[in-house]
Amino acid sequence: MGSGKVTSSELKGKHVTVAGLGVSGVPAAKVLHGLGAHVTVVNDGADERAMAQAAELETLGVTVRLGDGATLPEGTELIVTAPGWKPDKPLFTAAAEAGVPVWGDVELAWRLRGPDAAPWLAVTGTNGKTTTVQMLASILRAAGLRAAAVGNIGVSLLDAVLGEERYDVLAVELSSYQLHWAPSLRAHSAAVLNLAPDHLDWHGSMEAYAADKGRVYEGNRVACVYNAADKATEDLVRAADVEEGCRAVGFTLGTPAPSQLGVVEGILVDRAFVEDRHKNAQELAEVSDVSPPAPHNIANALAAAALARAYGVPARAVRDGLRAFTPDAHRISHVADVDGVAYVDDSKATNTHAAEASLAAYESIVWIAGGLAKGATFDELVAKSAKRLRGAVLIGADRALIREALARHAPEVPVVDLDRTDTGAMLAAVQEARRLAVTGDTVLLAPACASMDMFANYNKRGDAFAEAVRELGAGA
Repeated sequence: MGSGKVTSSELKGKHVTVAGLGVSGVPAAKVLHGLGAHVTVVNDGADERAMAQAAELETLGVTVRLGDGATLPEGTELIVTAPGWKPDKPLFTAAAEAGVPVWGDVELAWRLRGPDAAPWLAVTGTNGKTTTVQMLASILRAAGLRAAAVGNIGVSLLDAVLGEERYDVLAVELSSYQLHWAPSLRAHSAAVLNLAPDHLDWHGSMEAYAADKGRVYEGNRVACVYNAADKATEDLVRAADVEEGCRAVGFTLGTPAPSQLGVVEGILVDRAFVEDRHKNAQELAEVSDVSPPAPHNIANALAAAALARAYGVPARAVRDGLRAFTPDAHRISHVADVDGVAYVDDSKATNTHAAEASLAAYESIVWIAGGLAKGATFDELVAKSAKRLRGAVLIGADRALIREALARHAPEVPVVDLDRTDTGAMLAAVQEARRLAVTGDTVLLAPACASMDMFANYNKRGDAFAEAVRELGAGA
């Protein structure tokens, strides 16, 4: 089916297999069925949720095979896969042998765009994607543009592309999984915020993970935005095949060089999208316009500003959009002050890279950490953050890995090891943190681990922390 756009008539009558149900598979199956394709959905599991989704699709006339995601249905001409399905699955091996193309739902959305479709400003990276995309959408709307934050943020790109609402531009969050399955995507401009080891069990290596992230730059028209403090992101720009005239634009927390955005005396400034960038700089906003003004969040704001400026947004809209932006819950969120100690919820810090950024935002910290390590090691994180730690309280299944790193790199830091993984452990952790903290400290939940050993997700973990802090305050 080539590498360009597809029309609904080209999909009509095609035998398409959708791999996986869930938040991307169900919309893809509905869209394809609505376009007249013969759709078969295959799914590994057959749990209660899958059976409910299958029943919904079967009432439309979609064939669903539960408990068999390995076999290629006879006659399949195209596979549309959920992004989380690993490339080494038997289904994809069979597809390769049969010469059947595999698209992700992002690829399907990209190919189904109409002739006057809104351009995509794309954001990827190990951490900060959702916040940056939301900031970007806020800036675009402040400029009077019809814009939306879509993609891996939880809003289906298929809905955005095929829905009735007409957008001027889309702020698109893309995961490495989605990029792997979207070979023909060509964004207006794109940013890779940072690169740190993550999802290596899926990609197989750091090199493969970085290469999939780097796909976001392919075919960019105006700007490839990279992190000047993270050379790996600049290397991806250098390796990308972009359109003639597309520029590399860096962002930095320091004074920007020409073709960069950065910070000068508390002001976010642009030396990329101005006339005579070797001599001039454009003030965009104050650091205090960014909420919260933690270093990694300022970096997010600069990346969002760079993409917005690449699209032609005026400086005032950057300021107004950043002021209007409110971060999601559980992202370095101040819960309360109790007895002169600040309690901050960054449950979203589910890996070491995110936790390092969170810890860097405070001077004196009682750190609540632990959970499922997902193969991570903690020596570098602890070594970099040791001087900021007043104490540490460890919870969760893999807390011993953090305890051992603390013993090696911060032996003077008092550590409370809570030998329990029930959800009530969070209240005990907050109580222990209070005992270690003194006036002026920050008790920071930045687990550096996934939550599923104790909680349904990072949101529930953050909620438990906030509830425990409220209980603490009520008894103060």
